[in-house]
Amino acid sequence: MNRTFQGQLPSKIRALFGRVTEAQWRNWRWQLRHSLAGMEDLSRLLKIPDPDVRRYAELLNEYPFRVTPYFASLIDWDDSRDPLRRQMLPDVREIADRKAESRDPLEENRNSPVSGLIHRYRNRAVALVSERCAVWCRHCTRKNRLRPAESPTPRELRRMAEYVSRHPSIREVIVSGGDPLLLETEALDRLLRAFRRIRHVEVLRIGTRAPVVLPMRVDAGLAAVLESHRPLWLNTQFNHPREITPESARACERLLKAGIPVSSQTVLLKGVNDTANTLADLFNRLQRIMVRPYYLFHCDPVRGTRHLRADLQHGRAIYKALRASQGGLCLPQYVVDMPGRAGKMPVELLAPARMIHHEPRE
Repeated sequence: MNRTFQGQLPSKIRALFGRVTEAQWRNWRWQLRHSLAGMEDLSRLLKIPDPDVRRYAELLNEYPFRVTPYFASLIDWDDSRDPLRRQMLPDVREIADRKAESRDPLEENRNSPVSGLIHRYRNRAVALVSERCAVWCRHCTRKNRLRPAESPTPRELRRMAEYVSRHPSIREVIVSGGDPLLLETEALDRLLRAFRRIRHVEVLRIGTRAPVVLPMRVDAGLAAVLESHRPLWLNTQFNHPREITPESARACERLLKAGIPVSSQTVLLKGVNDTANTLADLFNRLQRIMVRPYYLFHCDPVRGTRHLRADLQHGRAIYKALRASQGGLCLPQYVVDMPGRAGKMPVELLAPARMIHHEPRE
């Protein structure tokens, strides 16, 4: 690693990885191979008291820990209130009350006619094509159904495409996971081509955090493949202004130049971005890199996320302040995702009786 590049990395990250060349650091496969994961790496990042080791081991058995070297380098690991650390750091509160909240709050399993395919809405379906993620976000809606060692088999992927082909009402396929961009480029190309061949599928959409947590994945080869499958839209998730770095901006720019519209579906997270100033800064910066602030999601009431869910009334107050200060292109729609086929509902239209579903329980 040259001296200039080495100096860009925090001392804790340099100590973890030793000598790393710039070419290695900018290689997405190197990033995945050297991701921090498990109890040993967590102990190297934090000083876990001996009495707490068994509790953390139990936590990681239930909810794995994984973060790329790139994203780890953005975190201040010595600051317990660091907003990026809060998104990634396992918290024993995740297993404190396993009976509170739901493992599947949006009833995705109930709306899965074949393994890995979610058909909640008549005209679109979600294909979960990967169980792998570059990082394991602590607020993930699917944290109770994804396991890092599992992925759909080729037979399961064929069954997804066959189901879509038999349902002409489906005009849009949302390719999600896990993170579909962790597939090899050639495999992703074959997958997208399988859905593109279906005559009534008009649009493809990809959901991924790779531009944010593994921006080096968006290389020229990937951009060319995605461009070949237009009309294709890409939704990612920026949750804090510090996630907008030269690297993540460059990844979004490469997608935009390939004709792929990029939007952000931010999640409102307690202690991460639950102030109007933080969100305004985030949305303004997103506009500057031509990423559309699309949705502001109220954190789903999934088991293991209660400590990250803001009060809904507080969320409403934040959004009211944003509406008074932000231009239209910097103002996403603030929504809650309701179970089953009810779908995304603007918070402003949500009746008090339905708000209970998304309020954190004490």
